[in-house]
Amino acid sequence: MQKLLNVSEASNLIGVSSDTIRRWEKKGLIKATRSDLNYRMFFEDEVTALHKKVTGASTPNGYKILKSKRKTDYSTIELFAGAGGTAIGFSNAGLKHVLLNEWDKNCIATLKKNRPKWKVIGGDVSKISFKGVKADIVQGGFPCQAFSYAGKKLGFKDIRGTMFFEFARCVKEVKPKIALGENVRGLLRHDNGKTLETMKRIMEDLGYKVKFRIVRSQYLDVPQKRERLIILAVRKDLKIPFLFPKEKYYTVSLKEALKGCPKSPGQEYPERKKMILSLVPPGGYWRDLPAKLQKEYMGASFYMGGGKTGMARRLSWEEPSLTLTCSPAQKQTERCHPEETRPLSVREYARIQTFPDKWSFEGSTASQYKQIGNAVPVNLGYHIGKCLIAMLENKPDLKSMELVGEDNQGTLF
Repeated sequence: MQKLLNVSEASNLIGVSSDTIRRWEKKGLIKATRSDLNYRMFFEDEVTALHKKVTGASTPNGYKILKSKRKTDYSTIELFAGAGGTAIGFSNAGLKHVLLNEWDKNCIATLKKNRPKWKVIGGDVSKISFKGVKADIVQGGFPCQAFSYAGKKLGFKDIRGTMFFEFARCVKEVKPKIALGENVRGLLRHDNGKTLETMKRIMEDLGYKVKFRIVRSQYLDVPQKRERLIILAVRKDLKIPFLFPKEKYYTVSLKEALKGCPKSPGQEYPERKKMILSLVPPGGYWRDLPAKLQKEYMGASFYMGGGKTGMARRLSWEEPSLTLTCSPAQKQTERCHPEETRPLSVREYARIQTFPDKWSFEGSTASQYKQIGNAVPVNLGYHIGKCLIAMLENKPDLKSMELVGEDNQGTLF
């Protein structure tokens, strides 16, 4: 049993201030648990490991792509497969794919080039019939652009025309034991929660029990602060437990992730922008610039409210990356390399999303960034896949998984 330390004990152990411990927690570099008296408590081993990490030493919780030696016969259908982040993770966990669907031509090419044995059906999902297809799991990271009808209590009519409808139709036709939806955190609050409630009701009408929770990739062996909403649905006639990945108490730094990263193409900054960003320190942003350059770079945004912390942002070696977007050089969500004054390269993007170095991406450089930025991190897919296998076998591993009871939805952070 690992020893737990309060803030003061943790700071004394490694010779830093209590404020430093609190700052590390706020930044998401280390996870706190709570005592019976609601005090922040930290695992001794993780405090020591983090201290080594920020001082440049190697740690046992370094960067690695997780893969199980065990393969199962449990099968999955994946919709909206993208460049394969979830699919690789599921495969690494031991699941097998019977069908994948994706409409983007470059993503389709990426999937087929890297996994020619996978059955990848390209094109509009609404044109595909799933009748007669058998699978234990249906998974889909359905796009969330249009939920304008959500909340009107019209059953399937609430969501007709959205990609969730196609996900629900696939579940209806296949009747898998488990259905899993993945989306952005913002879906929780979309239309004051009515959209998610509509989805939940639709799945219940199809004969499924539903639970959901937010998972934080940075505590699941991904060197990135990326949150995803996971929606789990289990067929009501089956006794299958609800399991979600249990967060670790450590993170993986950008330095660990990018060590030995292969060279690859990437975007470049215009000379003036490069000069300005060269003045931003690691972990800094526009407020670290001289006042004159702050006003020049920010323009009208300088006089507006909000922290705008993504602007002129340089990443830090000692921390996980900020959430990757579809482009590393968007002004609102800058992702500048920690040391060199340039955007992250394509392969650096892929490393941060825990794609294998041998996984190649088709299409233009812009398309490759988009494919990677839209993906579910491979290691997150692995952890979810391991939970799905344990659910199907009714063998929870409570060291790495959290069992959610019938009386609650799951923890929302």
